[in-house]
Amino acid sequence: MAVQAGVYRGVPAAERVAERRARLLEATLAVWADPTVSTTMTRICAEAGLSERYFYESFRNLDEALTAVLDAIAAEIDERATAAADAAGDDPAGRVLASVRAFVELLVEDPRKGQVAIIEAGAMPALRHRRTELLHHFAQRATEETRILWGERRGSDHEDEIGGILFIGGMAELITRWLSGTLDATPDEIVDAASRSFLGFYR
Repeated sequence: MAVQAGVYRGVPAAERVAERRARLLEATLAVWADPTVSTTMTRICAEAGLSERYFYESFRNLDEALTAVLDAIAAEIDERATAAADAAGDDPAGRVLASVRAFVELLVEDPRKGQVAIIEAGAMPALRHRRTELLHHFAQRATEETRILWGERRGSDHEDEIGGILFIGGMAELITRWLSGTLDATPDEIVDAASRSFLGFYR
């Protein structure tokens, strides 16, 4: 019987590559979020149980792996917050509350994601630019949400941009202090404060 090209033990090559990449991404998150170890390619490969040649199969270097983790977390935040807002219906306060709660719940479920995306990425020169881009993206998403919530615009593009940056920047600082333990607050208090801030600025 002929063996199909690229298939090993019934698993296509592309599927094996995807599985190894997923393992490396999870390992990168685990190592990056662990303050007791250095974030190196060697450490990530050991965590994933893969040789370094498989690391280079998915990433050109360590920075690319870290950026991939950062982007994956941002995409998950975006997806979960948007889905929660849409499920909440048309009430502005309800949509904002649901969206913020979905974000905070993600961080409660896996604090590592907030640790690396919000805190650690800002401390790494190679990732600061990408982190800034993502914060700008979420600021724009906040502005877009206000237009969904209230329809007719009350401010200029410039005012909307300032508002979005102010909210997202403040949210990032709030989460940084919360995750680092310098702010004693419950998840519900974080959700309530962030929601009131957003509604108070735009409404």
